[in-house]
Amino acid sequence: MKAVVLAAGEGTRLRPLTRTRPKPMIPIGNQPLLEHVLEAAREAGIEEFVFVVGYKRERIQSYFGDGDDWDVDIEYAVQKTQLGTGHALLQAESQVEGEFIALNGDRIVEPSAISAVMDERRSTGESIIAVTRHEHPENYGVVELEGRAVRSIEEKPPAYTVQTDYINAGVYGLDDSIFEALRSAEAEGELGITTALRERRDGLRAVPFDGLWLDVSHLWDVVSVNGRVLDRLEPSDSSTAAIHERATVVDQTSLGSDVRIRPGATVLPGTSLGDNVVIGSNAVVANAVVLPDARIGDGAVVRDCIVGENASIGPNATVEGGETNVVVDNDVYEQVRLGGVVGDNGSLGGGVTLSPGTVLGNQTTVESGCHVSGRIEHDAVVRRG
Repeated sequence: MKAVVLAAGEGTRLRPLTRTRPKPMIPIGNQPLLEHVLEAAREAGIEEFVFVVGYKRERIQSYFGDGDDWDVDIEYAVQKTQLGTGHALLQAESQVEGEFIALNGDRIVEPSAISAVMDERRSTGESIIAVTRHEHPENYGVVELEGRAVRSIEEKPPAYTVQTDYINAGVYGLDDSIFEALRSAEAEGELGITTALRERRDGLRAVPFDGLWLDVSHLWDVVSVNGRVLDRLEPSDSSTAAIHERATVVDQTSLGSDVRIRPGATVLPGTSLGDNVVIGSNAVVANAVVLPDARIGDGAVVRDCIVGENASIGPNATVEGGETNVVVDNDVYEQVRLGGVVGDNGSLGGGVTLSPGTVLGNQTTVESGCHVSGRIEHDAVVRRG
């Protein structure tokens, strides 16, 4: 059975990370989100893939190529304008025949969820959707069930109306008749897969599962999901890393190639260090995602943080970490754990302090001794005084 993986989206709520990369290429445990999806599907027995790409698609296509490195076959379809998951799926119509699996390219699921959907599709011949429980179902597509039959799917309804904690897990078992249903579906704005499924007369069955399901929608999700994934991974191969004998690197970390960790530095759980990252003497890095070629200076403390590609954090700078309230698109998210974000090619001078929740755009420079909070736009220069 072939898998169509929807990987065309930008992920605007994840800026500044998504100004230079599509959302599915955000690294989790030093692998793109999309690679976790590919590996789960491959473990479930899928060997043929169609990736629907769009925003900055060259980043995906250059990384995955034709799939040979994963012993699978990858084709590509292009969604030129992001008009919803249903519209994205339509772009793969010419490359799909008969039964197939559709997957979101930005959600990490266990292979067992994919296998269960495949088995249910084969045994019943009906349209299948995987569902899982979530403590905040109102943030997703809420699915009401009657036994295994789906009674309704409502996208992000008001919390006070929600009667169930089941949500759409983004794994579908379909056949090529879905394409005609998508063309016939009526939608205001973006066209979702569930819009067509709701209107089909042959019904829709659910496969509940309670295994791993991780969603990356906001910047703090990158940090928390990275930590969850590292808890489950085998210790990373550090054979190419130069770790000083007086440095400490604990378990539940991931080191890319040619990482250098100086004397007295401490790398604590939940931390991924990308290729060519340098951690200075006596620095402390905890629960952080540090992208390739970044540099963290001597004595710096970096907690609950995302450090962009080729960014630099000066000596004795502090990202103190912890929980805070963060505003995204005029919505307030309370008590989320995000120490800060330093965008790609950003630079913090010596002794800089970032308050929890600070987000610095790409190419932003913060001069020595500054205390910064809030959101700073790209290419800004922050000075004392």
